[in-house]
Amino acid sequence: MKFGYSEVCLEHDTGGRHPESPDRLRAIRKTLARRHGVEYVEADPADEATVTAVHDADYVEEFREFCANGGGNWDPDTVAVEATWDAALQSAGLARWAASAALAGDAGRETPFALGRPPGHHALVDDAMGFCFFNNVAVTARHALDAGDADRVAIFDWDVHHGNGTQEIFEEDDDVFYASLHEDGLYPGTGDVDAVGDGDAAGTTLNAPLPAGSGDPEYRTAFDDLVAPVLSSFDPDLLLVSTGFDAHRHDPISRMRVSTEGYGMLTARVREAAEETDAALAFVLEGGYSLDTLSDGVGIVHEVFDGREPVVSDEGANDDVLELIDEVRETHPLLSAD
Repeated sequence: MKFGYSEVCLEHDTGGRHPESPDRLRAIRKTLARRHGVEYVEADPADEATVTAVHDADYVEEFREFCANGGGNWDPDTVAVEATWDAALQSAGLARWAASAALAGDAGRETPFALGRPPGHHALVDDAMGFCFFNNVAVTARHALDAGDADRVAIFDWDVHHGNGTQEIFEEDDDVFYASLHEDGLYPGTGDVDAVGDGDAAGTTLNAPLPAGSGDPEYRTAFDDLVAPVLSSFDPDLLLVSTGFDAHRHDPISRMRVSTEGYGMLTARVREAAEETDAALAFVLEGGYSLDTLSDGVGIVHEVFDGREPVVSDEGANDDVLELIDEVRETHPLLSAD
């Protein structure tokens, strides 16, 4: 794979005890050093015009001034220092690079993966939260649409937390499809089944709040039965993956049971979905707070594109998830119409 990376993102210093630390990127780099076929690209940072295409200009200016004044706690979870402004622009720029590279034809072993931080999927139109300041995938999707590089963009979010910011930004846009598999009841408490998009965009949001304890079979079944059919129906030109690894069974801040091989399985499923719709495919880093499982997760995504066939469990999903899938099918306009 081609990995977007910049040392600028290390300068976002959240403090020694914060889970979203620069050590996350260092651990990923250390693990990838043991893999072959890894290429790094340092992309240009996003400019303010690109960021304000999805974020309120007053919020962007408030965030810039907050950093210029030395930063601090934006909220109890979301920390900034002076260098966070540049890191956030760089992180958004790396995501934009990943989409542009994919749309230009980078695929297969050259599939792009943006390794930026701070992450983005909780960032709202006019506020930061959940470690996130700029919504990297949203900035990227809007840029691709506004530039005329894509007519329809899909975002699949497998981070254990619901991407409330991404959903909010696009809930009235019929040219962006957002799908999320996340842990039910976990921060930020959004992502209900009946959130399907508003007005003309009804059907362009799909949420599957999986019960705690869900693992590889549950994620596989939810993707196959829910996400894949709607992706096929939406037929995107670009598929972006909000790629968090905090649903791993050894991550410290979730109760899910996904294995490293499970992330390989999801990667293979996403690749197949992109191939079936002839969509450009790019990955953008979100969460993951065990350094070992985070770096192994990124590593197996790379290995799948390098030819590895992930081990797929033949175990069936549990009854709670099967009931959830039935509920989503009955609720979602594009599934209930089948």
